[in-house]
Amino acid sequence: MAEQKIRRALLSVSDKSGLVDFAKALNAYGVALVSTGGTSAALKAAGLPVQDVSELTGFPEMMDGRVKTLHPKVHGGLLAIRGNAEHDKAAAAHGIAPIDLLVVNLYPFEATVAKKAGYEECVENIDIGGPAMIRAASKNHDGVTVIVEPQDYGRVLDEMASNSGATTRRFRQEMAAKAFARTAAYDAAISNWFAEELKTPAPAWRAFGGRLSQALRYGENPHQEAAVYISDNACRGVATAQQLQGKELSYNNINDTDAAFELVSEFDPKTPAVAIIKHANPCGVATGPSLLEAYQKAFACDTVSAFGGIIALNQVIDGKAAEDMTKIFTEVVIAPDATDEAKAIFAAKKNLRLLITGGLADPRASGLTMRSIAGGMLVQSRDAGNVDDLELKVVTKRAPTGAELADLKFAFRVAKHVKSNAIVYAKAGATVGIGAGQMSRVDSARIAAWKAAEAAKAQGLAEPLTRGSVVASDAFFPFADGLLTAAEAGVTAVIQPGGSMRDDEVIKAADEKGLAMVLTGMRHFRH
Repeated sequence: MAEQKIRRALLSVSDKSGLVDFAKALNAYGVALVSTGGTSAALKAAGLPVQDVSELTGFPEMMDGRVKTLHPKVHGGLLAIRGNAEHDKAAAAHGIAPIDLLVVNLYPFEATVAKKAGYEECVENIDIGGPAMIRAASKNHDGVTVIVEPQDYGRVLDEMASNSGATTRRFRQEMAAKAFARTAAYDAAISNWFAEELKTPAPAWRAFGGRLSQALRYGENPHQEAAVYISDNACRGVATAQQLQGKELSYNNINDTDAAFELVSEFDPKTPAVAIIKHANPCGVATGPSLLEAYQKAFACDTVSAFGGIIALNQVIDGKAAEDMTKIFTEVVIAPDATDEAKAIFAAKKNLRLLITGGLADPRASGLTMRSIAGGMLVQSRDAGNVDDLELKVVTKRAPTGAELADLKFAFRVAKHVKSNAIVYAKAGATVGIGAGQMSRVDSARIAAWKAAEAAKAQGLAEPLTRGSVVASDAFFPFADGLLTAAEAGVTAVIQPGGSMRDDEVIKAADEKGLAMVLTGMRHFRH
């Protein structure tokens, strides 16, 4: 059936934004309105003629509203196939009138969980009748239009205006597809909440859902399609940030910006911190007495790779920092906020995207990460490990000094966000050499030292800043060679998880070189 005229509508919504104006427009088309509870009350208060669903079914709403629409006169009106003789006969025999438009949005379960409500309140916000009606109407989309969001009210009215009070089959198909996806995401949120409440890390079935935030021009490469979806428990980050200027973000921009913001959020917002990211790996990270000084220290780590990179900051960007950051081409700058002066400076760089998040991500937040694999997906809990929460164990004859310990913690914090195998040299609260994503740990140590030497040449320094630095490894040294490479680069202290069969050999090598070494007992692989 190409077009289906809307003569009768059932409206039952928790989000009442735009409801009254929409219902008035339907009434103007002569559409009969049926409604429930608070929705009915709102429409009656607006002077609209409404039939309560209890009048339709002959049963009162009962059990605190849990039972109101689960009735044949509702579901029969939604599911009856238009023009089917048997269906028409059954409907006539039982006094079931067709429902041509269903408008339902669900109890706010996701919002209830997000505000950390108690168990009973979360359970009470699990909608039953809503999803049942939505699925019924969606299945019978050949004759029924289903709407699950206020954002689509205008589209319904446009359809009716263009088709003499009717909707097209294509429109009903699109709305049905959206409705099924909405109930799927809703059920996913409920099942994942239960898994977390029951502390079930590997439930028999897993489902994930999200709301479209942005369709992207393409994916990782131009021949790939991509989009951004926001999860039901979205926290502060690139997915929820406000873009103040610049062209549309690409898939790679978003991936890199997420890596940058997650890293900079590891640092106490009382201390200015800056992270510069390229291809999801940090090329410079630093703290300092001001954002300007932190940026300059981070930039000095690798001035070549920083070109065309992503800059993340953990404080409100001021004019001085903005002025310095705009001296080279940068794809994205992301921060909790920016001063008017900083915004004006960035505005002169039309190709720079400026993102404002309103705060930092929570590095200790619980949650799940997902990655697709052929035929399925890998799911794990987030890496919420934090070096400040670990009991560090000194295993060498020499313990680190206070300054060394501060740099060791800094380096290990950064190493968590470097692709494995990861080696990070740090000195005075700044990275001075980073080795990422190598097949052997010793190669990462060599690359980091080489990049530090190149940076020293660029700055006209007599020797690389790895002299007198510390080094962090995201996982244990399987052999002493990686540690010896770091020692050759001039480090004085080492932080690593430990746990290798050759820990004794590595510790002995550290003692022979006069190095201080601490073990964290926690690794941070990032593949």
